[in-house]
Amino acid sequence: MSEDAELQTRKRLEKIGKRRGLVFNKNHGWVDEVIALIASNYLRYGNYYCCCKQSHPLDPENDTVCPCPELDDEIKADGYCHCRLFFTPEAGKEQMNILETITCPG
Repeated sequence: MSEDAELQTRKRLEKIGKRRGLVFNKNHGWVDEVIALIASNYLRYGNYYCCCKQSHPLDPENDTVCPCPELDDEIKADGYCHCRLFFTPEAGKEQMNILETITCPG
């Protein structure tokens, strides 16, 4: 895995989160894993496909690019996105143990 691709992906997602007033999951290992998988998709397929919503094998015609179109609705409903990458600051303070609630197939 290219460290440059992971850094580029992290910066891109941090910028997206900042614009929307969101924070990353406090579980840094989880954030690193999701970012690595999204970066891997970028290197393999040329786009930042969501590792939590992608089909296997990945379908570039139908799979979602991060941030997904449902992000705002998920944040509004739950305080976090499906991948548990982005949280509202309030939900981030009370977040549940991510590893018990979801697994990304990435």
